[in-house]
Amino acid sequence: MKSAPAALAFLLLPLAVPIVMAPAQVPGDLHSPKAAIEAPAPLSPVPTPRQLEWQALEFYAFTHFGMNTFTDREWGDGREDPRLFNPSAFDARQWVRAFRDAGMTMVILTAKHHDGFCLWPSRYTAHSVASSPWRNGHGDVVREVSDACREYGLKFGIYLSPWDRHEPSYGDSPRYNDFYVNQLTELLTGYGPIAVVWFDGACGEGPNGKRQEYDWARYRATVRQLQPRAVMFSDAGPDIRWIGNEKGVANETNWSTVNLAGMGIGVTNPGQTEGQPGGKDWVPAEVDVSIRPGWFYHRAEDDKVKPLERLMDIYFTSVGRNGSLLLNVPPDQRGLIHENDVARLKDLGQALKSAFRADLALEAAATADNVRGGSTEFSAGRAIDGSNLTYWATDDVRRAATLELDLGAEKPFDVVLIREYIPLGQRVESFAIEAWQDGQWKELGSGTTIGNKRLLPLPRVRTRRVRLVIRKARACPTISTFGLYFSEGYSRTPGLTAGPQWASRRPCGAS
Repeated sequence: MKSAPAALAFLLLPLAVPIVMAPAQVPGDLHSPKAAIEAPAPLSPVPTPRQLEWQALEFYAFTHFGMNTFTDREWGDGREDPRLFNPSAFDARQWVRAFRDAGMTMVILTAKHHDGFCLWPSRYTAHSVASSPWRNGHGDVVREVSDACREYGLKFGIYLSPWDRHEPSYGDSPRYNDFYVNQLTELLTGYGPIAVVWFDGACGEGPNGKRQEYDWARYRATVRQLQPRAVMFSDAGPDIRWIGNEKGVANETNWSTVNLAGMGIGVTNPGQTEGQPGGKDWVPAEVDVSIRPGWFYHRAEDDKVKPLERLMDIYFTSVGRNGSLLLNVPPDQRGLIHENDVARLKDLGQALKSAFRADLALEAAATADNVRGGSTEFSAGRAIDGSNLTYWATDDVRRAATLELDLGAEKPFDVVLIREYIPLGQRVESFAIEAWQDGQWKELGSGTTIGNKRLLPLPRVRTRRVRLVIRKARACPTISTFGLYFSEGYSRTPGLTAGPQWASRRPCGAS
């Protein structure tokens, strides 16, 4: 039997929402001669192992914490006194527990924002925690957060702002690039495994009037050399791209493929929001949004934490639209996640568990109008066996197909979850969900792309028979998951009729 390498098993599991395992509903003998059918050829490009590992994370935290937390600003100017940084009750473990309770799988820390203040004792500047009264100048926020992530089983990532409004060498491009790489090297070699390195296009004029030219090729080479399993985010990838807004909304159509050639950082790029079908590079989208109006903590926003309903909407329009969700939660001046945010994160985690607690499809019988070579290895039951490493596939000549489930009795559901087997690429261009009602098939909803994960919220329906209709695909469909859930009203996305509010151009240093 041909299958994905065992090393990929942990990469493809949806960590944010546990899978309920059940015996596969697959008829026949896997050792029969029909099990020798060739697997579909990959539809290039396909994700790298590091991208597969990242895509399994799905939902994780951003933490903006630093000098702005104590000056009540969003952007500092680099002239702040380091003595202002003095959290009274700093507890990185409290942060990570709150993120874990929400179902998050990683923390990306702003190790340095645009003001240049470093949350670790950098050897290359005095503008850091080493010059603050916190921990008597011996503190290291990066160390404590990375250690807490390891303790609680979360991945750890870093954001190191390219724009540094404090550093005198900024604007002297060769000199500053050396400085930046030195700091990047400190972070990549001193804190264990780094899962993500997050870059933005923040930029500004140096004191000498010369604009800094970032050496992106050198920065990326440094990451690849020192943390080869880390993925890099920016407007232009190379591993993850920005979705084009900071509202928490991915486009209905969202391809993981784009053409990196000609893409730039700090500008709006072709394919930014929707990707590009047939693009030459695999660069899936990340959706970033803050739980509060601002990215840093402000006391005046304590009563403006996004309500649970809005956060659930965001989950469905990010993770549920072939993206990942990067939710910013800023610690306060105590060095703690505020009580209002903690409570909302806990509610969110409970709501996600409730909405996805049971997959009705696991107990169904599955059939399809075409199975690749008639093989049990690629049968319809592979899409409902609780594993992302198996998949239903059709013959190569098929670009449209139907997968039907018989639930055994009429059952209610209001969310459909679909996954493609993305190690072979992204294929589906359009699909529909239909239910057998009043003696005929009726369409409940439809969509375009699927990719790593597609959540389709529906009005509550009760039926015994439901089917996934692949209307058009770029190559033979490969569906690893077709799930049905009764979320009891948690999926409110059908009410989001206005669509995303796209930014025409991302502000320089928007985060």
